[in-house]
Amino acid sequence: MKVGIVGAGMVGSAAGSALALRGVASQIVLVDRNAALAVAQAEDIAHGVPFGPAVSVCAGDYADLEGAGVVIIAAGVAQKPGESRLSLLSRNVAVFADVVAAVRTAAPDAILLVASNPVDVMTEVATRLSGLPSARVIGSGTILDTARFRSLLGRHLGIAPQSIHAYVMGEHGDSEVLAWSAARAGSVSIAAFAAQVGAAITDDVRAQIDAGVRRAAYRIIEGKGATWYGIGAGLARIVQVIAGDQRAVLSVSIRTPEVAGVRDVTLSVPRIVGARGVEADLFPDLSPPEMQALARSATILQETTAALAL
Repeated sequence: MKVGIVGAGMVGSAAGSALALRGVASQIVLVDRNAALAVAQAEDIAHGVPFGPAVSVCAGDYADLEGAGVVIIAAGVAQKPGESRLSLLSRNVAVFADVVAAVRTAAPDAILLVASNPVDVMTEVATRLSGLPSARVIGSGTILDTARFRSLLGRHLGIAPQSIHAYVMGEHGDSEVLAWSAARAGSVSIAAFAAQVGAAITDDVRAQIDAGVRRAAYRIIEGKGATWYGIGAGLARIVQVIAGDQRAVLSVSIRTPEVAGVRDVTLSVPRIVGARGVEADLFPDLSPPEMQALARSATILQETTAALAL
């Protein structure tokens, strides 16, 4: 599969590197308004190709996206230290107006994979601007938050995070919801597994993990200015699932008819993803407080996107 990446900054380049090393794509094309940056990133990634699967990596213009099966949109301005993702909205909507039109002209059949923050709102923006079915405009959503949740749970329980089945839902941001009540280790509830291995999940442990997930981006931004490796790997995983029609369950963001009583809202729930994009939504059983928190998250996003003037 040919994959385009618009925005050759840290997130776009990290996604390109992860795609190349996984051998997901046959061709990767980086596009950026700073052409020299795109060339430099493509060359740097290409130099790693001899250590992994064969893939062509190059820089180009929008016209070079022709034939792409997926185009990752990582363009936009970066989040500042202490700035919420939603406050990025007005600065990034203007960027998308040009980007989405150019991508649709060059690669009309491509699935759009949105990485720019605030990702849920920008996914809604891309959906409106592109005119594509919502299943084919996918935001990275809470795929990284879910990975953080699984990682911290695995660390506490002493097992591999790949054996943890737990999801973060709602906004990729401050109102996100950790679905504790639906979390499993293997086929066992998290609470039951924790009791079996002597690693009780107390209120303090839950609070520490919650903060570890919810505040991760802010800590990383304070330390190095931005996050890119984790989301780059997450984007590569989404592309891998689409390219291989794997029908894997991923927590990604698309416009959804109804969530927790809130209609027509773009956010993350677990979804089956395959070659056609999102093929089905899955709603785990949540506790009443979790359902209330999800409704609150959905309301925040709906009110924000309702005010968009496109």
